[in-house]
Amino acid sequence: MKFTPRILFALLSALLVASAMANDYPVKDKIITIVVPFTAGGPTDRVARDLAEAMRKPLGVSVVVDNAAGAGGSIGANKVAKANPDGYTLLLHHIGMATMPTLVRNIPFKVESDFEYLGMINDVPMTLVAKPMLPANNYKELSNWIGQNKGKINLGNAGIGSASHLCGLLFQSAISVDMTTVPYKGTAPAMTDLIGGSIDLMCDQTTSTSSQIEGKKVKVFGVTTTKRLVTPALKEIPTLQESGLKGFEVTIWHGLYAPKGTPADVQKRLNDALKIALKDPEFIRKQEGLGAVVVSDKRSEPIEHKKFVAAEIAKWSPIIKAAGVYAD
Repeated sequence: MKFTPRILFALLSALLVASAMANDYPVKDKIITIVVPFTAGGPTDRVARDLAEAMRKPLGVSVVVDNAAGAGGSIGANKVAKANPDGYTLLLHHIGMATMPTLVRNIPFKVESDFEYLGMINDVPMTLVAKPMLPANNYKELSNWIGQNKGKINLGNAGIGSASHLCGLLFQSAISVDMTTVPYKGTAPAMTDLIGGSIDLMCDQTTSTSSQIEGKKVKVFGVTTTKRLVTPALKEIPTLQESGLKGFEVTIWHGLYAPKGTPADVQKRLNDALKIALKDPEFIRKQEGLGAVVVSDKRSEPIEHKKFVAAEIAKWSPIIKAAGVYAD
């Protein structure tokens, strides 16, 4: 391609505009929006709202949350992938970034190439919980109850592609028992029905179950980590592994993303703000109160964040394919 003076001038002008935008970023009084691809009130939404407050301080502008749920989290992700790459529209997503390429048919973007990776936020354990009237008080009794009620058990989740859906798939596979899966439009309605007894079981993040467990509104049968949690409200709960479900471990993580093409200087500004937020005592306190562990390792760096997601895609793809489930 031959570069005429007009083309060279256009390229130079674009570079100057991008540079000026990056140097001025973020513009005072302009709002940064974090898109959450799930409903308000759910576990990922709670993480996003805590992070928005923690990042507001180092960025010096308002940071708000926009919920755009549907299609296994791909609607909200696509909204960000197609947004203006100016640093004012971001995506906060969980493990779904690794499962969407397999789980969602005809996904309208590429997870590994249509986003700029800004850094990981936290790791969140899962809990296996049940309706309060279920006649079992520990995992051994629950296992016996499941064996006696095969074909009659309802397992709720927050929707196809949600963390609770993925954990439920692994749980059924681990115990070799198929259950009737009941997908909801978010964690809140699923939890309401679990408390009311309309569904029997659910496997969901501590960010959405800890308060229900502490309030004894649901029964809890174990956490999905290899070691017990240190959170005061959850530290007495045994792991599913120590209760007999060997090798069962599920941890949900959250990361922050920007549209592809976001200027490098803007990406660095956002990553710097993210790392400051991850060290904010109030943010850490809020996350620990929900049973989440704030990232303190190299995954807070964009390049390591992207490597981690690539490894998770390789891990989850065969599991989802074997289950034969899709989010249209």
